[in-house]
Amino acid sequence: MLFAGPDRDGVAEGRITTAYRRWAEARVVEGRVYRTNAGRIEIDSVSQVNPDLIADNDADVLAADRQNAKDVRRRLRGNEDWPTFLIKFHLVEGPDPRDELAASADLSAEDLEDLRTRLAKLDELSRHGAWTTDTLRAIQAKPHTRAGDLAADFGRDTAGFKLDVRKLKNLGLTYSLEIGYELSPRGTTYLASLADE
Repeated sequence: MLFAGPDRDGVAEGRITTAYRRWAEARVVEGRVYRTNAGRIEIDSVSQVNPDLIADNDADVLAADRQNAKDVRRRLRGNEDWPTFLIKFHLVEGPDPRDELAASADLSAEDLEDLRTRLAKLDELSRHGAWTTDTLRAIQAKPHTRAGDLAADFGRDTAGFKLDVRKLKNLGLTYSLEIGYELSPRGTTYLASLADE
C-alpha cells in the first residue's frame, strides 16, 4: 500500500490507522506486515464496505483523516465497479528485519550455502530461466538505474522484473532506491563469494 502526501505523514506518525481502497480484490491480508512508503504496518482487519453507507460521524472516517463520508468517496481511485475495502492497521515500530539482514556483510559458509539454495530454487521455479545471479550482477554494474531500463537489458517486462528484484530484496541482497536499486552489503558479499569459487 502507498500513501500520498499528508496521508503518508499521518501513517508514519501513527495518527492514521484506517484506509479506504477501491480494488478488484483485497490486496492485503489480516495479520500480515507490509512495508509502505510511510513505514511498516500490520493489518488488523480488511472488510468490504458499501461506500454509499459510510456515515460522516463514523470513527473509521476520522481514523482515515477524512473530513466526512463525501471526502472518503471523492478520494477513491480505480474502477467504480470494483468493491471498496476498509483496511484497519497499526504502525509497526522498530527496524525492518530486512534492513538489518541486508546490512550484514559477515556471512558464514552456512549463510552462503543457504543463499545459494534459495536462489537456485527461485531460478528453478522461474518461467524465464535462471535470472538471480545475472540480475544481481546487473544491479551491481548499474546502480541507480531505472527498473524499466534494467528490464529492457534482459528483454523483460518491467512489472515482472520488479517482482523478481523484490524477491532478492526479501533475501536481504538489494536495496530499493528512489531510482533503481543497489546491492546491499549482504548482496555484495554473496556475489564476491561466487567470484572466489
